[in-house]
Amino acid sequence: MQKRTLGKSELEVSAIGFGCMGLSYGYGPASDKREGIELIRAAFERGITFFDTAEAYGPYANEELVGEAVAPFRDQVVIATKFGFRFGEDGKQVGTDSRPAHIKEVADASLKRLRTDRIDLFYQHRVDPDVPIEDLAGAVRDLIQEGKVKHFGLSEAGMQTLRRAHAVQPVTALQNEYSLWWRKPEDEALPTCEELGVGFVPFSPLGKGFLTGKITEETKFDAKDFRNIVPRFSEENRKANLAFVDFLKRFAEQKQATPAQIALAWLLAQKPWIVPIPGTTKLHRLEENIGGARIELTSDDLREIDSAASKNPIHGERYPEALEKRTGL
Repeated sequence: MQKRTLGKSELEVSAIGFGCMGLSYGYGPASDKREGIELIRAAFERGITFFDTAEAYGPYANEELVGEAVAPFRDQVVIATKFGFRFGEDGKQVGTDSRPAHIKEVADASLKRLRTDRIDLFYQHRVDPDVPIEDLAGAVRDLIQEGKVKHFGLSEAGMQTLRRAHAVQPVTALQNEYSLWWRKPEDEALPTCEELGVGFVPFSPLGKGFLTGKITEETKFDAKDFRNIVPRFSEENRKANLAFVDFLKRFAEQKQATPAQIALAWLLAQKPWIVPIPGTTKLHRLEENIGGARIELTSDDLREIDSAASKNPIHGERYPEALEKRTGL
């Protein structure tokens, strides 16, 4: 597995990371814990050194899973986790909370769940409208000075927020959604990251599974799968969106690859400091995703993909309106 460095930092990670959320949360019932641990360890054995989690995934269960899984090789991997939410007694999110005191409480709790003495990359999960970004950046700076955190990140943050935070404590990585199915970061986020020397970590690099080519208009999602409320996954929109996936399938066949591998290779070709974090619960999908790092796309390939994307615009929003408002974009 090739390595990449996130921006101007010295944080070196595998070119493709592992988004661990789906093992515990978001896409239906949680995986069996033992199976999840085995999959994370299989990822490491195959060269992945960058594992992404958050207290919100579960909540808490995913950090515990990751902590147990990577314990045998903790010093050989990079763990990213996130703060920024409050949870009720039932475990459901009840709002954002990036108050400095809360951030420090979350860091201590995450360290215990992750079975480690430092968090390699600590992201604010979502912008908190009630806390000035300078205050939380200062809190993370304190944690870095204490040795509990190594690097600071932001997730789903706008560019003014990124600049203000970066002025207080240099931001190592911005984690926003980015894929052939959601290209908004190209407008402002990628140019700003390049200017500031910030790495970019795309989540949902496979369009929440749509770019794998395995989802059709007839696909039924589990009752707990959040894609049930995502507009672009409505039956009507899925039908319209399959046109681009059909192109991706044909293109992948020419390259003796899969649509997912082409989607990941396309992301890697955009900038040398982009590190996608696809998630999966299956070993064969993990191996398929890793294969995306071995595919070289030529400039002609990239032009062909861009041309097809422009001719097949995506139908439907990426989030329901209420969820989109919770991002900082």
